[in-house]
Amino acid sequence: MNAETAREKFVDWLARRMTLAGRGDCDDVLKVEPSGKYWLGRLQSAEAVAESDWGDRGERLEPCAFGIKVKPRGAGPWRFRVVTSFRVWLWDKSAKMWKKTGPVRVGFAIEVPARIGMHRYGEEEIASALASVTGRDGLAARIDVEADTGQSGDHELSVSLVNCSPKEHPDFKDTRLYQCELRVEGLDTLPFMLEALEDSFRYDRCIEAYGINCGVRTESGAIVTEDAVTVDRHRPRYWNVDDPMPTMRFLDLAADPIGPAEALLSALRSWGGANWAADVLEHRADAERWSTEMQQQATRAAEEFERECERLAKGIELLKSDEALFRAFTGMNRAMSFSARGKYDSWRPFQLGFLLANLSSVVDKEHEPDVVDVVWFATGGGKTETYLGLLVTAALYDRMTGKVSGITAWSRFPLRMLSLQQTQRFADAIASAEMVRREMGLAGDGFSLGFFVGQGATPNRILENPKPGEPDPDDDQMPRRYQVLEYCPFCHERSITMDFDRRSWRLEHRCGNTDCVANGDALPVYVVDEEIYRFLPTVVVGTLDKAASISLQASMRGMVGAPLGMCSKEGHGYTYAPRSSRPSGCLVPGCRGTRQALPMEEDKYGPSFRLQDELHLLRDSLGAVDSHYEALYDALQDELCGRKPKVLASSATLTGYEKQVDVLYRRAARVFPVPPPRVGGGFWTADSESLMRRFVAIAPRGVTIEYTIDRLLTELQIAVRDLALDPVSTCADIGIDPQFSAELLSLYGTNVVYGNTLRDLEAVMRSMETQVLVPGAINTASLTGKTDFSEVREILERLQSPEDSFEERLHIVSASSMMSHGVDVDRLNVMVMLGIPLSAAEFIQATARVGRRFPGLVFVVHKIGRERDAGVFRSFRQFVEQGDRFVEPIPVTRRSRRVLDRTVAGLELARLLVIHEGSSGTALTTLRTFKDYVSSGKFDVDVELDALVEALGLQSELDEPLRKDLRVWFDELRHNILVPPNDARFPSDLSPSGPPMLSLRDVEKQVPVIGTRV
Repeated sequence: MNAETAREKFVDWLARRMTLAGRGDCDDVLKVEPSGKYWLGRLQSAEAVAESDWGDRGERLEPCAFGIKVKPRGAGPWRFRVVTSFRVWLWDKSAKMWKKTGPVRVGFAIEVPARIGMHRYGEEEIASALASVTGRDGLAARIDVEADTGQSGDHELSVSLVNCSPKEHPDFKDTRLYQCELRVEGLDTLPFMLEALEDSFRYDRCIEAYGINCGVRTESGAIVTEDAVTVDRHRPRYWNVDDPMPTMRFLDLAADPIGPAEALLSALRSWGGANWAADVLEHRADAERWSTEMQQQATRAAEEFERECERLAKGIELLKSDEALFRAFTGMNRAMSFSARGKYDSWRPFQLGFLLANLSSVVDKEHEPDVVDVVWFATGGGKTETYLGLLVTAALYDRMTGKVSGITAWSRFPLRMLSLQQTQRFADAIASAEMVRREMGLAGDGFSLGFFVGQGATPNRILENPKPGEPDPDDDQMPRRYQVLEYCPFCHERSITMDFDRRSWRLEHRCGNTDCVANGDALPVYVVDEEIYRFLPTVVVGTLDKAASISLQASMRGMVGAPLGMCSKEGHGYTYAPRSSRPSGCLVPGCRGTRQALPMEEDKYGPSFRLQDELHLLRDSLGAVDSHYEALYDALQDELCGRKPKVLASSATLTGYEKQVDVLYRRAARVFPVPPPRVGGGFWTADSESLMRRFVAIAPRGVTIEYTIDRLLTELQIAVRDLALDPVSTCADIGIDPQFSAELLSLYGTNVVYGNTLRDLEAVMRSMETQVLVPGAINTASLTGKTDFSEVREILERLQSPEDSFEERLHIVSASSMMSHGVDVDRLNVMVMLGIPLSAAEFIQATARVGRRFPGLVFVVHKIGRERDAGVFRSFRQFVEQGDRFVEPIPVTRRSRRVLDRTVAGLELARLLVIHEGSSGTALTTLRTFKDYVSSGKFDVDVELDALVEALGLQSELDEPLRKDLRVWFDELRHNILVPPNDARFPSDLSPSGPPMLSLRDVEKQVPVIGTRV
């Protein structure tokens, strides 16, 4: 037996153990009431359900019936066999103990007449069997079969076991039935078609049967109820053709990328001929009875596939014809070899394919920016590394073609807190690229990384005389509070020290390893906003929210174009608009240097790329606000540099992506890779036999979801503690070699509890102390938006490098959506999900945090009283297997008048700071200087109105209400300039709609701010 088999057996054992614990299969006696202990497999009395206070939800919260809904073949009558079994718990008054009976098992043939209505069977047979097992009369159950006609016009049968026992009975303290099961045998059926999904030539919408208050499975020709619905997802394999895979090793591609690239394209085209050719699609259309619309979908998809092949071919031709691009691409592969440090040594086919398909965007600054390229690939497949490969290629190409300084790419994440693991990956790639730059002898600034998230995680600025709570340069403990790297990106040793250098006024990460190539110098990582403006790192990675800062901070000019100069003082970097405290525009406090000329042409400073991670999260008000700021950034860069950046994005869904891209960026959209003609069977990826993730859906019966979570966590922790205390016996029970016990304990000893709300998670954590009772202490932690930045770093460190002793490790981690993006810890392989998230996209992203490298286990505990959770439970298998199709179209619009009212002040103030102040040669921060500037004729309100109308693309008839609102706003601005409000002191005070937004999430009424006054 190998380790992979042992892991899969352990996951199977753990999942089965939880189900048995929920049903009570392993218990024969109890000291507590069974109704308070078991959350699966039980049926309440019909009388009790009818009299409950839960109303219509009662039949879901604690049902009195469960069963199977099928579509019988033929018109009837229908004949089949029903087999049911269950148990009863009896109270032994003398022993003061509950005792479970043996199984009550009844089977009989049924004939259902071909007419609509309810038919009842087996009440006498079941009552007799109950009396025989319990030794007394009083309990009753029956089989109900309801015949009906579905929406399709076909007959439907609902076969249910009903507990028709009385609510109370003198001989039975509990009239519920436990460990219930129902089987339907010998019935020929037709499949249902999943109504929630549209027709698609790629997917099978057939469902053999539906469960009624349960799940169902097929077993030896029978349809059987199941209490916990289990769905397996298999790990993808990345080469799905018979041809030998060409080498994709970094070092091989660093020597010769052309041969492997051509072999990859040849295999892709050969596969396409066998799967996308017109005759192949026609054959499938006939065999699978495609509708006309499905045939049209397939034809369009085949055309998209051909264009994908053409893009790869163009990338290969560019490598052959552009020497600088060839050198940049081979240098990037050497850099990725350094960055991987043996963890992996090659690209996956889809990664190399993406790189080849997008090489045009590195060299073509005229046409490529008009298209947004969206990468759509399974979470954990390597999207981040793929992006980084393209960015490193672009950075090297920039250095070879005259861009010796400035930002190549700005990567933005839509979360409030950026994952430190994502930052480390970026740092590793940039440091490796810097090693290659030096090796190649390329002139210009060294490659560097900017961590651009701002106050709360890292400082906006560091002042000479800080106020209380602000970072103090004289505080020796201050620097380490802002450490964002886990280890040195050059040598990969955990040797990071933090320091503040007053001479260069920098908060520095340093490597303490004397053998490191960093040689004791500050690492090329900037974590203070003003340092990012001063040094313009090659790649900036940060949160989307920071985009709003451009209306508050003149130095954000460096994010869209050229700064105003360089400081004459060594190590001070770029300068921007002057202020009273910094007359030369240098951001170093007290600097008395002078402004010097820039080191390269101004039009080269604009970033080549903007990256948007998790595009699907830019929705509703956040998406609407962002669409205005995206337009602003495009317009500013176009005005300063004569070009827009290329936009790259990743998304968890393709549902409505073209419309979303059009709204956000006013660009066409293109996806890579084109989804395959059959789900799970593409060229770039296909399902393997290895288990990736097992989902277990649970609908608790008669107990609260909080109780179910407590019991699951208890049983999970008892299971791993059994493994820790007695590995030999436990491994024998599982059927694996004890040699794997230590690894299994590490991989499955930490449980993640994922919740939709902080209130849910806080309730779970409170109950840890009193409800989750296991041998030894339980160590817990939280990863939510309320978790302090330094604590997040410490938790991730403990998860990645656990303590030697199991007793000292983290056992339970509660997590919110903060964790669902970019937290990649191989040891997290068990998740308990508290209710279905509000969106299918979040479900996909959150559950992908476990099972990234080893088989994972996800218990999805449904809030079954909610309609949405109940609906998902009903078709849980399809929800998991076709999850992307359940992702709702992204609701987003740029035509929101309310949003424009919130953004217009920021849009215009950004133009004032970036365009006007940059060209005026003086500060425009006071009302007096601004009015003088207006009087000089350099600021025309009508010109500004036209600039924003053009930037926002408000050209159609549908945009007239927004154009009208802008005209009114600028008319009021004109009036306020001529007759300022009495309390106006700064240009921002002239805004008719109030101050600019502090954050893109800030769409509510705000308090006044003075962001443009410094």
